[in-house]
Amino acid sequence: MTEKIKQLVDKVKELLEKASSVAEIGDIRVTFLGKSGEYTGLLRGLKDVAPAERGTIGKLINEGKVRLENMIAEKEAYFRKKEEAKKLASEKIDVTLSKGYLIGSTHPITKVKNEILDTFIGLGFAVKEGPEIETDYYNFQTLGIPADHPARDMQDTFYISENILLRTHTSPMQSRTMLSEKPPIRIVVPGKVYRADDDATHSPIFNQIEGLCVEEGISLAHLKNMLEIFAKSTFTKDTKVRFRPSYFPFTEPSVEVDISCSMCGGKGCRLCKGTGWIEVLGAGIVNPVVLENCGIDSKKYSGFAFGFGIDRIAMLKYGIPDIRLMYENDVNFLKQYK
Repeated sequence: MTEKIKQLVDKVKELLEKASSVAEIGDIRVTFLGKSGEYTGLLRGLKDVAPAERGTIGKLINEGKVRLENMIAEKEAYFRKKEEAKKLASEKIDVTLSKGYLIGSTHPITKVKNEILDTFIGLGFAVKEGPEIETDYYNFQTLGIPADHPARDMQDTFYISENILLRTHTSPMQSRTMLSEKPPIRIVVPGKVYRADDDATHSPIFNQIEGLCVEEGISLAHLKNMLEIFAKSTFTKDTKVRFRPSYFPFTEPSVEVDISCSMCGGKGCRLCKGTGWIEVLGAGIVNPVVLENCGIDSKKYSGFAFGFGIDRIAMLKYGIPDIRLMYENDVNFLKQYK
């Protein structure tokens, strides 16, 4: 048995010297130390050794196994290091600055957002920004949506704790502004918002702009005129706007706002599904309850509010079929919008 151990160790040593790759080393390991390996068979042969000698022979077999494992591991490490060096050499990248380089471009969402903000700034609106992690109080309660209000089901909310959440709209800045400033108020609020949606036209994170105007004598006519200016500036000068009755808890009356299809000019096409109109935003006259919640006399002042997704406007403006394309950081996609 002692001679057999020596023969196998010498045989493995000889094969290791001839080996030229990690794969060959792996084959040697399986051949001798695998479940059915030649050296592993020595352990199974202990049952045929005289009981008095089993301890001594078993020790010799284990010592030989340790030696084989060390020899194989050492040789394997050598070839792995060699192959890694070869791979690094073949994949070497010249990181020095080349004479030609790509110039970045503004992301389509940012581009559309800036264009829209420029329009509203020109109409006398101030730009406000607020926290993306909000309290239930500002996100819902001040906007006329108490804890038991069914309108909460309209927005699948990401809650951090019972009273802390990821804002579902940028409307909290409307109530924050009304609580800290006196009318007249004209603001637009851009920013990221979060809802549990994920498909071709919805994303769990998207960008929104909300607007608020609170003054004496504000009506739906003021709202429609302002939105017509926005639509003609964002799309084409021939774009038309129409209102349809709707429901939002923080406006009364509330409207869904459609624009004439920019692709077919209102004649009917695939984009507008043959109707000639495309829904783009929700709006309405600020609910008196919201004004009173924010300490503003609803008998003296009135206002309008509106909100829309910048991502959706960008999809319509540039004919982007899937909202997720704008979040994949695909250079080939983004460079189209230089």
